[in-house]
Amino acid sequence: MPRPAFSPPSQAPGFAARRVAAEIVEGVLHRGRPLDEQLDGAGAPPGLAMLGERDRALVRRIVATTLRRLGTLRHLIGATLDRGLPPEAGRLESALLVGAAQIHVLDIPDHAAVDLSVRLVQADRRSARYSGLVNAVLRRIARSGAELLADRDPLTLDTPAWLLERWTRHYGAEVARGIAAVHAVEPPLDLTVKADPEGWAARLRGKVLPTGSVRLVPHGAVSAMPGYAEGDWWVQDAAAAIPARLLGDVAGLSIADLCAAPGGKTLQLAQAGAKVTAVDRSESRLARLRENLRRTGLAAETVAADVATFEGGPFDAVLLDAPCSSTGTMRRHPDIPWRKSEAEVTTLAGLQAALLDRAVALVRAGGTLVYCTCSLEPEEGEAQIEALLARDPRVVRRPIAADERPGLAGLVTAQGDLRTLPCHWPDAEPRMGGLDGFFAARLVRR
Repeated sequence: MPRPAFSPPSQAPGFAARRVAAEIVEGVLHRGRPLDEQLDGAGAPPGLAMLGERDRALVRRIVATTLRRLGTLRHLIGATLDRGLPPEAGRLESALLVGAAQIHVLDIPDHAAVDLSVRLVQADRRSARYSGLVNAVLRRIARSGAELLADRDPLTLDTPAWLLERWTRHYGAEVARGIAAVHAVEPPLDLTVKADPEGWAARLRGKVLPTGSVRLVPHGAVSAMPGYAEGDWWVQDAAAAIPARLLGDVAGLSIADLCAAPGGKTLQLAQAGAKVTAVDRSESRLARLRENLRRTGLAAETVAADVATFEGGPFDAVLLDAPCSSTGTMRRHPDIPWRKSEAEVTTLAGLQAALLDRAVALVRAGGTLVYCTCSLEPEEGEAQIEALLARDPRVVRRPIAADERPGLAGLVTAQGDLRTLPCHWPDAEPRMGGLDGFFAARLVRR
C-alpha cells in the first residue's frame, strides 16, 4: 500500500487545516481535480471531514485565495528562487503557495504562515529536505513582497494569457481588464426566494438585485441560515436565474430542463407552476437536485439520461443549460482558469451544437427553446445560435427585450440575446457587485 503523502497530523494549532488546503491545491494544479468535488463531493480529502466548522471555512478561504491569486503567488515564489522549484519535490509548491497566500493576501500573521508551511514540507517524506528553503522563501516574501511585485500587473499575472487575449479580442481591453479585476474579489451569495425578496433581504442583511434575486455576504454555513431548512430559498447566481424567466408565464406548461443538475432552474420552473422534466446524465448530481426538491417542497420528474439521446415530449418549452467551459463562473470557481484550456472550448462547442439539435427536436411546433451557457466565449454562445439558425429553418429567434423584465437593461445584445459579464452591476462595496458571465438566447420552433 502506498504511503500517504503527509505523515500523521502535527499537534501545532492550525496544521491540519493547512495540510488539507495544500492537498486540495495540489489536486487542482497537478491532478486536474475540480475544486467543488474536493470541497463538497466524494473527492474531499479525508482530513477535511475531521475539521471543525471554523477550520473548514479557513481551508476554503486559503484554497480560494491561492487559486484566485495564483499567478501573483507563483511570481513571488519564482522571484526568490535562483533555479526555480526543484524537481520531484513532493508538496513543496503547494506548501509554498498556501504560505504565500496567507502572507501576501490574507490577514494571517507571517510567523504562523511560515511556521506551518515549514511543518507541511517536514511532514512530506519527498520534500522534507527543503524545509529550510521554504523558510527562506516565505520570509523574503513577508519582507519584500511589495517590492517583488512593483513592476507587475496583478490582473495579467492572475489571468491565463489565452483567456485575457480572448476577452480583449471579443469585448475590448477595458472590459477584459474589468472582468479580470472582478475575479480577484470574493463573490457574494445570491439567493432565489420563493416570495417576499424585500423581507428576506432585510432578514439576511442583504439587498434585492434588479432582477429580484437577493444578494448578501455569507456569514457561516449556508445550511444554518434562516429559511434554508424550510425551503424558502435556494442558492443561485443572479445571472443563472435569468434564463428560466425568459420563458414567461409557464404555469401549466410541460417543460424539459436539460442538463438540469444541480437544479436551480428546475426549482424556478416548478415554483412558477410548470410541469418540469429535469434531465441530467449524472445520477449523483440528480440526487442533489432531488434533495433540493424535497427541501423546498417542489415537484418535478427527474430522469437520468444522456440529453443527446433522450426521448421525450414534445414539450411546450425546453431549457438547455449546456455543458461549457464555465469561464463566466471563474469568480465562484477559481480553479477553472487553471484546469481549462483553449482546446476545450472547441471540443465543447461541438457537443453544444449536438445538444441544441436534440433540444429543437424535443420542442413542439410553436414551442419555445431557451439555450444558455455560463461561458464568456462566443463560440459557446452567440456563434452557436447563429450556426443553429443557419442550419435549421424550423427555428427562429424570439428576441429578448430589455424592458420585458426588471433588471435586463444593459444585458441584452443588439441581436436580442442575453449577455452578462462579471463586471456588470458594479457596487461601491466590491464584494457586493458583479454577475456570473452568462449567455442566453430565446428561440421558437415554427
